[in-house]
Amino acid sequence: MTAVLQGSLFDTATHAQPTLRSVGAGMTRVALDTRSWVDVRPGWLSAADVLFDHLVEHVPWRAERRQMYERVVDVPRLTCFYGPNDPLPHHCLDTARELLSRHYADELGEPFVTAGLCYYRTGADSVAWHGDRIGRSRREDTMVAILSVGSPRTLALRPNGGRTAYRLGLGHGDLVVMGGACQREWEHCVPKTSDAVGPRISIQFRVAGVL
Repeated sequence: MTAVLQGSLFDTATHAQPTLRSVGAGMTRVALDTRSWVDVRPGWLSAADVLFDHLVEHVPWRAERRQMYERVVDVPRLTCFYGPNDPLPHHCLDTARELLSRHYADELGEPFVTAGLCYYRTGADSVAWHGDRIGRSRREDTMVAILSVGSPRTLALRPNGGRTAYRLGLGHGDLVVMGGACQREWEHCVPKTSDAVGPRISIQFRVAGVL
């Protein structure tokens, strides 16, 4: 599988390895309303090029098709899901999951256990407005943590059925965590873009029983 990513000089340095910095340092919490929030931590991962290249080559990406009204269409991104007992494709992701579980232990009350990966190959790849509401998140507060590697893309958020209220630019190695009632009462998307953007991979960490 071929991906063209313009790497940084720092990330492509000889012997550079993906390294996760402190979760809380440099993090900003955005209150969407009184019940929902988003934490944004720019530059959480250094040497993100190495992780990106590894995931492109070693993850068993799947092209899915879904029923949309009267026809079946291609899902505009590639995906792969790792359950609680599945080995993750890079040791950095194990470390990321452990650090997130430790940082949010008091608020979340349980660890992150799964990892869902999405591969956006061009600006034409996207994910439509949705909330992660399959399972317990339909009725309970939860958190979804997303590590982004690759070319910057926009994560948009809006109240259910409303207008776009926030646009977050997720860059190479950035972390965003959606918490509180965000999955039930808000929607998020990665919109298509006609801009000349490169490929991006998102890694979504979730708790048990939430998809």
